[in-house]
Amino acid sequence: MTGKTKCFIGFATALMGLASAGWLLAGQATEATSEGFPTDWTHHHVIYSQPVTAEQAQRVALDPRYRQQSYRLNFARTLALDGESESVASGLASTGRVKGFWSEDMGTGATSGADNYPAKYSFSTTAALCGNATTPDYVVFNTGLSGSATQASIVAYDNLYSGCTGTVPQTYWAYNTGGQVITSPATSLDGTQIAFTQTNGYLVLLKWAPSDGTISSPGTNLAVVSNAAYRSCTAPCMTTLPLTTHSGVRVNAVASSSVFPDYGDDVIWVGGGSDWLFKFTGVFHGTPAESMSVFPVELNSNKEAVASPVYDAATGNVYVTDLGGYLYSVSPSGGITQSGRVDYAVGLVGGPVLDVTAGKVYVFSSDDNSTNCSGGPCAGVFSFSLGFTAGSVGTEVAVGKGATSSTGNPLFEGGFDYQYLISPNATGNLYVCGQPGGDAILYRVPVTTGALGSPLPVATLTTATDSCSPVTDVYNPNLANGGEEWVYVGVKAAGNPSGCTTGCAISYVDMPWTKSTKYNVGQEILVPVSGATYINVAITSGTSSGSAPAWMTAMGAVTIDGPLQWLNQGPTTVVPLAKWAATHTYAAPSRIVDSNGDVEVTTAGGTSAGSHPIWPTTAGDTVLDGSVTWTNAGAWPSSAQASSKGTSGIIIDNLVGSGGGSQVYFSTLGNQTCTTSGGSGGCAIQASQSGLN
Repeated sequence: MTGKTKCFIGFATALMGLASAGWLLAGQATEATSEGFPTDWTHHHVIYSQPVTAEQAQRVALDPRYRQQSYRLNFARTLALDGESESVASGLASTGRVKGFWSEDMGTGATSGADNYPAKYSFSTTAALCGNATTPDYVVFNTGLSGSATQASIVAYDNLYSGCTGTVPQTYWAYNTGGQVITSPATSLDGTQIAFTQTNGYLVLLKWAPSDGTISSPGTNLAVVSNAAYRSCTAPCMTTLPLTTHSGVRVNAVASSSVFPDYGDDVIWVGGGSDWLFKFTGVFHGTPAESMSVFPVELNSNKEAVASPVYDAATGNVYVTDLGGYLYSVSPSGGITQSGRVDYAVGLVGGPVLDVTAGKVYVFSSDDNSTNCSGGPCAGVFSFSLGFTAGSVGTEVAVGKGATSSTGNPLFEGGFDYQYLISPNATGNLYVCGQPGGDAILYRVPVTTGALGSPLPVATLTTATDSCSPVTDVYNPNLANGGEEWVYVGVKAAGNPSGCTTGCAISYVDMPWTKSTKYNVGQEILVPVSGATYINVAITSGTSSGSAPAWMTAMGAVTIDGPLQWLNQGPTTVVPLAKWAATHTYAAPSRIVDSNGDVEVTTAGGTSAGSHPIWPTTAGDTVLDGSVTWTNAGAWPSSAQASSKGTSGIIIDNLVGSGGGSQVYFSTLGNQTCTTSGGSGGCAIQASQSGLN
């Protein structure tokens, strides 16, 4: 038995009891503690559906990310402030009411990158901490620029939330680390250290100090020390470790591979230039060194660059993809299992997504080399078992037209919804921005016991061939009106929402209907019916039936669901609705957006009056407008915020009911005016989780 297994065996035993009771990850997870936790790119690539067997419980117990996911899904947080806090801001900029939003200039040309994520660290699972705290919450962005005396290569912000006093945000620290950081940073488990690679071929470990430097004037006290001296050095200090093969050849770090910390064994995994997988030990607690006994290993003979590796703590295997279109499983002894080729264009650039509990690994292909999609190959989501055999191509579902060359648009990783994560058998939904060979489409892919079902289009996001960021899902149960769930994605240009011509971040309601669940008036759900998707809004409160009702598909029609009544808002779309017009003849049925930002529907049509009606503000209420009767069909389910040339990966923040702490973070991919700091460079952005009122 390994030391790590011994360390977690008590936790595993507790998990088995909780799992057998059906209690875990269902709103009553393990007790919240005051420990801190990170949120970074790895939490999008290692996920956990609910464990229900002793074997599954032991698997998830081996990785702290399971506990972090549990906290993130289930525990309300409060904003730790003196005095009264502001209310949580309501959404991105769909209605022009932008609250809880900041945008900081990181320098001309700065960007985290299309498949990279900021790294957020919270020092408490129960409180969102402002800058006046001893250990404030902070978020780290790589700038993508070469560091210099006047340009930081990496920066962190604190005092993050709209309810904080003083300037929101503040630069917590910023450093020139002597290189260019073009992959995602990651934090230590206690938040005191940052790890990342630089393009000059080094893994960097950094201890930061608060109130140290700015973007244009990086901290000057950052000491560069030897690997042996790093553990005892006083912050701010850093050490570098070259990516070196067994023969002593230096390998450059590549844009496609971020560092993956294995917290249990104090190891970092990372891919290097061409086709190498590296292992570094003693990274956060010991003497940092490259492991040279078995690793590094060369994955293929084609020198194809590898994407970000993902580690399975239960087996010790590492899963990684490459730009040649292959998935690899690498054992602790260095044994390599290579899949069959599943991407024939851009490659599997996003890296795999691993469901540790279900034993599944998902990859996202820009071109499956098929002829099944009109006008060219398909883009596809592929599902493999963790123990896939050499040459396997798993199972696939197509998500629109694929790219046709290595210079086309990639297909980045999708996001699994709350139902999947609390499911005892990997059942729920996967949202992915597909069709990289055409107008980008947000797809809902149903997943049943780990098997991918037929994708349904939710909304066409662009008006031209374009690529998207990865997709992020967030569910917040801690709201006065009941839970809400949203997906977030960025598009580079030609976005369908207003204000998206040069790129934007988009959110959309994706909360599913569930049986025997309490819903309140105004809550919205995404309903798939007969190959299409619709938004339905509750116009009465009550508990849903034990089985799904026969959903009405006509706009404005009402579905009876036990004591609940659901009003169909109409087919899903991110194209802005027309505003009300005086003395205008409306067809039957029609929908508009009113001056409050709510959707109004009419099933009979008619001609509007010459002056603006007083719009109802409660879902289901009506108003007579000339000969038109309008019914309030709830809030517009989509929001958008301009983000030049698109967004990086998007991370979520605290799940709170009030206090200005529920946020999302990303960077622009191009330059724009950064509203809170001034300047017109690449922006680090915080925006509120849409609709979390």
